[in-house]
Amino acid sequence: MADTKREIERKYEATDATRLPDLSRVAGVGRVEKRGVTELDAVYYDTADLRLASHSLTLRRRTGGADEGWHLKFPVATGIRDELHEPLADTLPRSFAALLRSRLRHTEPTPVVRLLSSRDVQHLNDENGTLLAEVSVDTVCAERLAGEGTGTTATWTEIEVELADDGDPAFLDAVEKRLRKAGVRPSESSSKLARALAETAPAPKKRAKPKTEDPQTTGDHVLAYVRKQIRTIVDLDPAVRRDLPDSVHKMRVATRRLRSAFKTYRRILDRETTDPVGAELKWLAGELGVDRDQEVLDKRLGERTEALPGTLVLGPVRGRLKVWSAARRTGSRRRITDVLDGKRYLALLDTLDALAADPPLRPAASRAPGKELPRAVLKDYEKLARRMDHALEHPPGPERDAAMHEARKAAKRARYAGDAARPALGKPAKRFAKRVKAVQSVLGDHQDSVVARDALRGLAIEAHAAGETTFTWGLLYGHEEATADARERELPEVWARASDPVLRADLKH
Repeated sequence: MADTKREIERKYEATDATRLPDLSRVAGVGRVEKRGVTELDAVYYDTADLRLASHSLTLRRRTGGADEGWHLKFPVATGIRDELHEPLADTLPRSFAALLRSRLRHTEPTPVVRLLSSRDVQHLNDENGTLLAEVSVDTVCAERLAGEGTGTTATWTEIEVELADDGDPAFLDAVEKRLRKAGVRPSESSSKLARALAETAPAPKKRAKPKTEDPQTTGDHVLAYVRKQIRTIVDLDPAVRRDLPDSVHKMRVATRRLRSAFKTYRRILDRETTDPVGAELKWLAGELGVDRDQEVLDKRLGERTEALPGTLVLGPVRGRLKVWSAARRTGSRRRITDVLDGKRYLALLDTLDALAADPPLRPAASRAPGKELPRAVLKDYEKLARRMDHALEHPPGPERDAAMHEARKAAKRARYAGDAARPALGKPAKRFAKRVKAVQSVLGDHQDSVVARDALRGLAIEAHAAGETTFTWGLLYGHEEATADARERELPEVWARASDPVLRADLKH
């Protein structure tokens, strides 16, 4: 796996007349250490349509400097990026190719810009000599290597302040205050590549002013939501490959939201096209969830066990939990990577792109959203209401557990429908989604308790067979029963708030 570094930096405009102020006067700086000038030669890679740049991704091969090699940068927030590094090689590292696969698909990245930089570096150290930040004055010459503007060059000088590893971001504020006093202003470009692309691009042709657009249609709103979920799946692909926290869960949610939208808005999007896509999304969600459900269960049982007084944890409970969890895991990291590298997944991404570019709109898509969207949302609500009635009419027991689980699925779909309609319907849709989410949460915790009790019963059987006491397993089982009972008592009140007729009436106005 490539080395990863969290890069926190700020860029500033500079001219030939710009001189750095005395940065030793910045609070916390004990000494300014001049590190000399380094010559850097970087070639930036992208597709012909600059697909990576459009997602604020940077792929380069750089020689010169202490970290020469291949670099891949992912945006995290303004001024913050994760920089991955691989050793210098003639070809794109396989690890980088995998991380870019959801965006590159079947296209190979090629050189688009070359940057020659002369970097004059200073280190800002504290009184103990610990590095606080690196300040560099970069004199840059950029050359366009491909596309329109090939051969065009641009030059500029900029100041870059990069926070040291594990440094306090507030220190950058102190440095910026000093720079601003000296007349130095923040750069308008987010990166050298962005500036190079802008300054070497041909002058835009004059175009006629677009006509004023008609009010957005139902189709416009639905497609905006659909495209957002597609972008989320593509954007999360590298995060899943890097095993970043909660990335698998978020990607799985995006697939569910998209599939749910296809079902909710069948009057808007032709199901002959969306149903096969929905089936593939269900497959992907299933693959992503192979170990996700086990993670949730592990966390629940672990927290329940840790909450018990030590005197009530009898026998090798923690050890058995650990062994049991390991045995149930499927080596999902490799499995998920294999799925994301597979032809079926890449074909799904291509299909989603095609759907977003040429959506299968039905006649209702051209109508105003004020009627069509509430109609779709309320249809999902009615399905939820039927399932809730079915669940609440059963006495506690397995049949009610199963009915509540089905109601949970319907609540999730109704909530997603409200979320999708929110940009058009505003606060009524927001309130609706919030109330239904509360129902979903109660039903979800109840279902988690059902799954946990089944697991605890199995663990107790294994412990008994091994000659261990089952006291703690029984105690945990009792706690889960109490949780389920509490959720069942809570549900009617939460559902009453979500089924308020005023709430539904507001959606129609």
